[in-house]
Amino acid sequence: MTLLHSAPRRFAGLDGLRAVAVILVLAYHLFPSSPVRSGFVGVDVFFVISGFLITSLLLRPSRLGRLGSPRRLIDFWRRRARRLLPALAVVITVCATAAWMLGGDVLVGIGRQVLGAATFSYNWLAVADGSDYFVATAPELFRNVWSLAVEEQFYVLWPLLLPLVLLVPGRWTRVALMVLAAGGSAWWMATLVAQGDVTRAYFGTDSHAFGLLLGIALALATVNMPEKAWMLRRGAQVGSLLLGLVGLGAVMIAALSPEDADVTGVLVLASVGTALTIFAGTWSGSWLGRGLDVAPLRWIGERSYGIYLWHWPVLVLALVATQKTGPEAGVPVWIGAVALVISVGAAALSYRFVEQPLRRYGFRRTWRALRSRITGRPMARLAGATALAVGAVAVGGTAAAIVTAPPVTSAAAAIAAGEQAMKDAAKAAPDESDEEPEQIDIPEGTEITAVGDSVMLASAPSLYEQFPGITVDAAVSRSIWAGPDILNDLASRGELRENVVVALGTNGPVDWGVLEQISQAAGKDRNLILVNAHAPRDWIPGVNADLEAFADSHRSVWVADWSGAIAPRTDLLAGDGIHPGEAGGDVFADSVEAALERVDKDRIRAEKDFEKAPSGRAPRVPFPE
Repeated sequence: MTLLHSAPRRFAGLDGLRAVAVILVLAYHLFPSSPVRSGFVGVDVFFVISGFLITSLLLRPSRLGRLGSPRRLIDFWRRRARRLLPALAVVITVCATAAWMLGGDVLVGIGRQVLGAATFSYNWLAVADGSDYFVATAPELFRNVWSLAVEEQFYVLWPLLLPLVLLVPGRWTRVALMVLAAGGSAWWMATLVAQGDVTRAYFGTDSHAFGLLLGIALALATVNMPEKAWMLRRGAQVGSLLLGLVGLGAVMIAALSPEDADVTGVLVLASVGTALTIFAGTWSGSWLGRGLDVAPLRWIGERSYGIYLWHWPVLVLALVATQKTGPEAGVPVWIGAVALVISVGAAALSYRFVEQPLRRYGFRRTWRALRSRITGRPMARLAGATALAVGAVAVGGTAAAIVTAPPVTSAAAAIAAGEQAMKDAAKAAPDESDEEPEQIDIPEGTEITAVGDSVMLASAPSLYEQFPGITVDAAVSRSIWAGPDILNDLASRGELRENVVVALGTNGPVDWGVLEQISQAAGKDRNLILVNAHAPRDWIPGVNADLEAFADSHRSVWVADWSGAIAPRTDLLAGDGIHPGEAGGDVFADSVEAALERVDKDRIRAEKDFEKAPSGRAPRVPFPE
């Protein structure tokens, strides 16, 4: 009698499954317009594979002693370090140096990112810093390392905990315990998501451990399972193949799920599907395992770790270098393709010249080989000296990137300036006893109420300067849906002025019904100016078209063309291509002033038309009809 999973050198199908996982992640990040809307589930495929593989490795007999012995623990951790750290160090130093050469917003927080990668704590530092995997306003260079931190924490803790789990009597009792723990982790993620803390739910090791735990349960269920003759029969092979195809289908359904699907459900579906696929692929004589082991998939799978490490920072750097924005602003197909080629090429070189030598020979023997090259023949000396020089430059560039990194992004600085301007304006509110302003065509600031999002907030200093006495109510991440409540509240308190400026089109599509509510809240006795939007987002053209159409169909509604005014002067925007700096804020204020000028011109024209119009015919007017 032989053992199904007692001590195989490699498990059939796992490299191919790794290839599937990394392809899903690449499609999600590099080609966001593809149907793979939830390709981030590829990370959970990796988690299940890691849980299964590492537990299976730990359960093998070893000449270094029993499970949990110091010698065996040290040997396990040393092997993990050889496998993971060299490629990670190359990616971090090379990409940080490239970021230093580019400069700007891409350097913000890079010290925290490097620290998190070096200490296996990236995910928790990201949670503490408020980073968001799904929505980000700044290009975070090493954001993808969060998942590596989760796995590294698993590699450190699980060898210490496994001996305790094995004290539980009975194979299936242990399996049930791990499945129960996986269910608890998934429940905790769902709870956090329901509370609105999606970042904590996604990055947290405790809330995102169910994939690892399902992989552990599968390893505990199959290790040392005796092989029976019926397992090799055609019926059993067909059954295992169908089961594996169901598993792969579940992974693909999860990856193709829409962006607004339940995150926890999608991730659990992908994890369960991966566990089924692994079980079917490692079945004795599995057809699925041989299918997943075809040469192209196996080649990608063997290099999947490096491809995953390289793809995100390469994408960020390519976008910053060419578009001056990060991935959150959209990824042109050609940039995604370039990033794909560079990432796969860099991963292949790293696998050949860094990962494999260190994995095979270890750190000390590799260092001795490098020293022998430096002292050897001329060509060998040149190669060795070049390698050392490149390493020194990369390390020095990383240090320079950390030292020279700005404390906040240019967008955050612009928003902070706007918030300070709002505070200063509140302290210096004009006294009711002040003299009446001199009558001019453009309304005074005391006749204007402005409500907006972070773009208006960043422009607040210019608005206060150009329209002294203006009231500005702006905040980060506001959408059009917030407009009616804010205006109704101001109106109920008697604080809504004759000219109402609304700039709420940046953070999502506008809704015609909500625009109607905003118009009704402003009232027929006020002029409503809708500021259109400018941002590298796919919904912006639709927003601007809707605002223009709404203004054309409503009296007393105008559009301030911020988009047209700033389009030829995008150099005045912050690094995110959205928020104006000081000079950009002046352009924003000028676009509002131009709209108010049109209000006055329309008023004069309306008065003349009214005088000439046949009885009872009312032209468009910016005041009560």
